[in-house]
Amino acid sequence: MDQIVEFVTNHYILSGLFAALLVALIYTTVASLFSPLKELNTHEATLLINREDAYILDIRPSAEFKKGHILGSKQIKPELVTKGDFSTLEKFKDKPIIVVCAMGMTSKRTASQMLKAGFTHAATLKGGINAWQGASLPITK
Repeated sequence: MDQIVEFVTNHYILSGLFAALLVALIYTTVASLFSPLKELNTHEATLLINREDAYILDIRPSAEFKKGHILGSKQIKPELVTKGDFSTLEKFKDKPIIVVCAMGMTSKRTASQMLKAGFTHAATLKGGINAWQGASLPITK
């Protein structure tokens, strides 16, 4: 214990950074556990697609969408996503929706906006289309 106290007093900047990173890690872990937003892995997403006929919403730019996308997915215009305008998806409000982007980061914000707009079953694909392709799941062009 004395060595830890000595290390902290001699290296207070390093110790402070470690403490800050530890707090940030704990915060993000706890926040994700209590978040209403679900992150689905590829297996969970395929089960949701096959069993509950989930709607797959691809929010990537058109050029990337045309290079390859999940079979049956639909694209939404990027300007509608930035405005938070999901009026074209009103008929899918009570249906499971999986939001897909390139790596799974942008889709979190969009799915959160959808939950605030009243969509009850919005989720994201963890890792995005890259995880889907990494799992050797089918894509179409």
